Amino acid sequence: MRRRGIAVLLELVLAVLALLGAIASWRNSVRTTDFAPSGDVPGFTAVRYAPPWQILAAVLVAVAGVLAIDAVARIARRIRGPIDSVR
Repeated sequence: MRRRGIAVLLELVLAVLALLGAIASWRNSVRTTDFAPSGDVPGFTAVRYAPPWQILAAVLVAVAGVLAIDAVARIARRIRGPIDSVR
């Protein structure tokens, strides 16, 4: 396998890892608290979101997107060949 092939494979693996990290980060950002009924007040579940974890998830999704776009561009460049050879 040539260097470009290794680079494409590495970028795709890193993109998948970044997406998995984003999923884990998003799940960690959701905090739920259950409140029991008290007198006339019914019980309910409150949901709170932790912004630092959500920011991390957004950054990881952006990084995964950039890596995936670059990998696709490298593959397309390999299939089409260099632009100079088209002319």
